[in-house]
Amino acid sequence: LDEVAPAMIQLETQNGGHCVVDPHTDIAIDPCYSKHSLTIEKENPGHQVKNLLIMCASAVDEGRQDIAMNVIQELRMKVSIFGDPIERLAAYMLEGLVARIQSSGLSIYKFLKCTESPSPDILSAMQKLYEICPYIKFAYMAANGAIAEAFRDEAKVHIFDFQISQGTQWYSLIQGLANRPGGPPSLRITTVEEKGAQASPIGGMEFVEERLSKLAMSLKVPFEFKCIYSELSKLQSDMIELREGEALAVNFNLQLHHLPDESVCVTNPRDRMLRMMKSLNPKVFTMVEQEANTNTSPFFLRFMETLNFYSAIFESIDVALPRESKDRVNVEEQCLARDIVNVIACEGLERMERH
Repeated sequence: LDEVAPAMIQLETQNGGHCVVDPHTDIAIDPCYSKHSLTIEKENPGHQVKNLLIMCASAVDEGRQDIAMNVIQELRMKVSIFGDPIERLAAYMLEGLVARIQSSGLSIYKFLKCTESPSPDILSAMQKLYEICPYIKFAYMAANGAIAEAFRDEAKVHIFDFQISQGTQWYSLIQGLANRPGGPPSLRITTVEEKGAQASPIGGMEFVEERLSKLAMSLKVPFEFKCIYSELSKLQSDMIELREGEALAVNFNLQLHHLPDESVCVTNPRDRMLRMMKSLNPKVFTMVEQEANTNTSPFFLRFMETLNFYSAIFESIDVALPRESKDRVNVEEQCLARDIVNVIACEGLERMERH
């Protein structure tokens, strides 16, 4: 702190003297967490890490790289992917700040989220995150409940799933349809996958189809599966087969935030996709998205929103898995780090994560 505090005195003096700083004790500012609002308490390492992060983001936002680099050096000694939740989150947010300074956020994001299909480790991490994170599991259960309710009296049903992944969301729904009074309906599931996508090491869409078909057959649910090979941004409604007398459900989970809106692109892919889904006239539409607001926020507010949102995620993981657990490290590195880096480091079309 002895190196950081004088730099912050200089920053705050130039910004109207919003901060009272004593370089030999604590740094105290208005506790409301406005742009320069933070309190660094030497006796509380968690608060200190959080407030140093905010201090660093403020300096980056002001273009004061000298101050930011001083804070970064201080943070490097305090963060750890094996620490408590804020120390682990700070490790990834720190990488996002460094990438923003170095303008390397997109390349890091592409490295962390390559165009190849997920490896077994990533798929394992995604499944583990689903199992331990109450937010995701509850959201999928709620979506399935809404779809089951809409399909209650239907003899023929069709689900269009924009991102089926390994198809695990639909296991419980198929089981529920099988137990429906009066017998199950005939079920079709259609999904979309980008052209040229490499097959998953545990199997591509053929594997998903096989697993769902076997489950449906064992439960005596008439079942069809189809995959449309297209980029999501180029998907057209006439690519989706609709049949007379069939109730349609559109499931759009954790995909909308990848589409830029009018604030980024004049063609507004986000609104185009929403209009297309409406044109399908589904009986029910389900959507799962992160409860965060980082899309159009300026950098500093986006940083604070990211800090608050992911703090809750990391704290819930901390309850579910021991800190020394390899599964925990894998989940946070494979499933969360890339999104955190991209939200903090990138702007414009380079920012793929727009919660």
